[in-house]
Amino acid sequence: MFENLSDKLERAFKIVKGQGKITEINVAETLKEVRKALLDADVNFKVAKQFTDTVKTKAMGQNVLTAVSPGQLMIKIAHSELAELMGGQKSELDLKSNPTIILMSGLQGSGKTTLSGKLANFLKSKRQKQPLLVACDVYRPAAIDQLKVLGEQIGVPVFAEPGNTDPVDIAKKAIAFAKENHHNVIIIDTAGRLAVDEAMMNEISALKQSVKPHEILFVVDAMTGQDAVNTAKAFNDRLDFNGVVLTKLDGDTRGGAALSIKTVVNKPIKFVGTGEKLDALDVFHPERMADRILGMGDIVTLVEKAQEQFDEVEAARLQKKIAKNQFNFDDFLKQIQQIKKMGNMKDLMGMIPGVGKALKDVDVSNDSFKHIEAIIKSMTLAERENPAILNGNRRQRIAKGSGTNIQEVNKLLKQFEDMRKMMKMMSNPANAAKMMRQMPGMRK
Repeated sequence: MFENLSDKLERAFKIVKGQGKITEINVAETLKEVRKALLDADVNFKVAKQFTDTVKTKAMGQNVLTAVSPGQLMIKIAHSELAELMGGQKSELDLKSNPTIILMSGLQGSGKTTLSGKLANFLKSKRQKQPLLVACDVYRPAAIDQLKVLGEQIGVPVFAEPGNTDPVDIAKKAIAFAKENHHNVIIIDTAGRLAVDEAMMNEISALKQSVKPHEILFVVDAMTGQDAVNTAKAFNDRLDFNGVVLTKLDGDTRGGAALSIKTVVNKPIKFVGTGEKLDALDVFHPERMADRILGMGDIVTLVEKAQEQFDEVEAARLQKKIAKNQFNFDDFLKQIQQIKKMGNMKDLMGMIPGVGKALKDVDVSNDSFKHIEAIIKSMTLAERENPAILNGNRRQRIAKGSGTNIQEVNKLLKQFEDMRKMMKMMSNPANAAKMMRQMPGMRK
């Protein structure tokens, strides 16, 4: 996501790096490259021009402090304007009404049905809501079945009336059902439609008029680039939607839709789909996305993802085991499984400042832990509990059972023992303070 744009922007800002001061000439050179990078990323031409004009005005009006280089200042201004371009701050769903009605809209193939499932999962797991999914796509074969499968996977009921071809009637009955069964959010999945299809646009307008949704979300495939922005404008003219959801932002997308859509339709991006799994839906944070585009990482999102998997009781139990040097392979396996739940490994590592660029051409597979898990699972319960008993014969058996070799088993055992010693040492505050003092640059 945004890799090419990030690279090109970095090259553009190198023009002013090392310069003694900001001048009309070096700013013009830099922003010419920035504009080119944005256009290559399929950003709307007017948006790209407006962006670079604003950055130029702000850069030329600033006095560069001796502690800040012109390059740093340009990046700071660009970061601020990029965040503003994408909406400035996150925009949450309005969930105050009971029930809150959310109407999904968009083109065919934009991923509305899957997104409806992801949104229901998000509201249930992270907002403690009791959602109801409503199948109002009466045209696409198997659309109702798809929604039911998604509902089963996340434990959310689906209201459907196979054979009923009136979406307005289905939606009205669903709302009555939701009120009777204490569902406080209703997510209405509708058929995909083209903005030029007058009959279909009239249908969704009638649906809006009838159910009076509190939120209308326009779901758009980020990989369609500038076309996504044009489609959003056409739909907004008819529906006056509340926000945009960009799907497939994890794909080979140039990012133009994310950077242009807020300016063109003046509606915020509320969510982004970042993968195929049903938990791969994130609230859109313009500032954090600007961080990622400019290669600054996104440590806040990384910490939030870690906290979602964090269990205080489990952490307290582990702390006691570490202090007594009793941390074992079962504990290690649980930690690996928690990390895997956080999401795509390369994306997670890319959130660490400086790491994303280093990993650009490196294939970081989600199966990175596979051989470690295989080795641990080939151990007996006694061996996991007490690695000290792993003699040569046991190691040979584990290597054979895990499809690895003795060298890999030995390497893992050594790394595990080194990690265990370090964890025990760091669990003692006095030892931790001593180690910090011994680190370069930490001595007083």
